Amino acid sequence: MDAEIILFEETLPGGGLWSWPLRRHTTLRLTDLEGGANVGLMAYNASQPPDRLNLPDTLKAQYTAKLTRGHVLMSDMGRALLSITADAAGWHDPLGGHGNAAMVKTKYGEATYQARRNDWHRNAHDNFLIELAKHGLGKRDLVANVNFFSRVDVDGAGKMQFHTPDSKAGVHVDLRAEMNVLVVLNTCQHPLDPNPQYAPKPVKLTVLKTPPPGPDDFCRNFRGENQRSFILTERLFSGE
Repeated sequence: MDAEIILFEETLPGGGLWSWPLRRHTTLRLTDLEGGANVGLMAYNASQPPDRLNLPDTLKAQYTAKLTRGHVLMSDMGRALLSITADAAGWHDPLGGHGNAAMVKTKYGEATYQARRNDWHRNAHDNFLIELAKHGLGKRDLVANVNFFSRVDVDGAGKMQFHTPDSKAGVHVDLRAEMNVLVVLNTCQHPLDPNPQYAPKPVKLTVLKTPPPGPDDFCRNFRGENQRSFILTERLFSGE
């Protein structure tokens, strides 16, 4: 990758938390460094946070129950927030949600900061709230999250099953911002991960310069509703 297009890069440890107002037409690349990572992500219109990720509409509009290349993460107003422009994993979970402190304690036992310092057991719910608070948001602003690098299968009876093996080391997914997007994420384990040990994995975050999508853009044309979401987003910036 050409170093000139890299705007920012850091490694987020397992159980970590992060947020950033991603500028329009830049790309956030998530890279699973060791294999078996999970990245829970929420997204908001950075200028109008009440317009935020709407996963039910995102899935319904694109006739899917998983996310991969070509799919667009849509907002409550039907606008395009983030487009998945590249994906080496092939399946990302939009159904499993995230865990809280009680779930983590029950599954992995108690490990406090006072006793374990940086090895204490974090949970996704509190991580999300900590990052949201940095931007003046709170509990009422929580939305259904995507779990990148995790796959959940649903059987005929509607039971969700975490799919193993997980993603492999070096696998990445690219998320292009179609507007200025507040991205909030954490690297806690998926709530359905059957691993009985607390072992969240690190992820590399890379923000890249990327050109604006053209009329033949794959994500724009992946579904008819995707085209509409791009039009609504462009109107937001044109002042119509």
